Amino acid sequence: MTGHGEGRSQREDLTVSVEIRTVNSRYFKLSLRSTEQLGGLESRVEAAVRKQVKRGTVQVNARFERSTTADAYQLNDRVLQSYYLQLQKMRQELKIESPLALESLVTLPGVIQDQAGNRTSLEEDWPIFAEALQAAIDSLNKMRSDEGDAMAADLTANCTVVRQELQSIEREAPTVAATYRTRLTEKLNHLLAQHDMEIAASDVLREVGLFAERSDISEETVRLNSHLDQFQKIMTSGESNGRKLDFVTQEMFRETNTIGSKANNATIANHVVEIKSAIERIREMVQNVE
Repeated sequence: MTGHGEGRSQREDLTVSVEIRTVNSRYFKLSLRSTEQLGGLESRVEAAVRKQVKRGTVQVNARFERSTTADAYQLNDRVLQSYYLQLQKMRQELKIESPLALESLVTLPGVIQDQAGNRTSLEEDWPIFAEALQAAIDSLNKMRSDEGDAMAADLTANCTVVRQELQSIEREAPTVAATYRTRLTEKLNHLLAQHDMEIAASDVLREVGLFAERSDISEETVRLNSHLDQFQKIMTSGESNGRKLDFVTQEMFRETNTIGSKANNATIANHVVEIKSAIERIREMVQNVE
């Protein structure tokens, strides 16, 4: 399920901001970006996210902002002296008369060292990072929960369509054999009258019986009703159930196809079309369920 969340935590010398984005995918995949090397913390980040997100592509962006007060920097006397001596020697060799400006040396690499990044270890930074990460996860879950409620309402509405159309099929099904018998009898009577022939009623009944057996959809309607019950039970279980719903949806579609191919009835065929449309909408939504 798609979603977005942000979290932020800070202490006197450090502020951590975390952003999480999720997009639909059949499997779990985590991508982590950070303004600082996280090293061993990456496995902790993945474990924390996995507890809440079971599948999907997850992008985690972390930003570390450290204090930049004056005491966060230190002058490296040894490096500065080395630069100065080398430049003085070069001035003498090249016979440069202009004096060497000390302020120009402080911009050289290594003269001024940033101590902020070395004050704490990754282990010491983890609590504040974990706090920001959890806040982002909570924000993500809130958004996904709202989306999930709307999706659940849509799924329920489409299941209702399937059940209503199925009830219409169940009412129509008992008339299929009788309708076939009427059509067959009328057709035979017309043909027999043209050729002055007779046919035994038992032959007609046998043919109607064979047709009724071939077009019997009672088992399929029972199974489709059962799949609908199972689908709604899974949907309200409160567990991570996207894969289960996907499987049940496939079974619903399979039973509907069988009903359509066996019924040999225009009215039932129309109901089957409506059921297929509703199941297709269900299947598209289920792909977004975790």
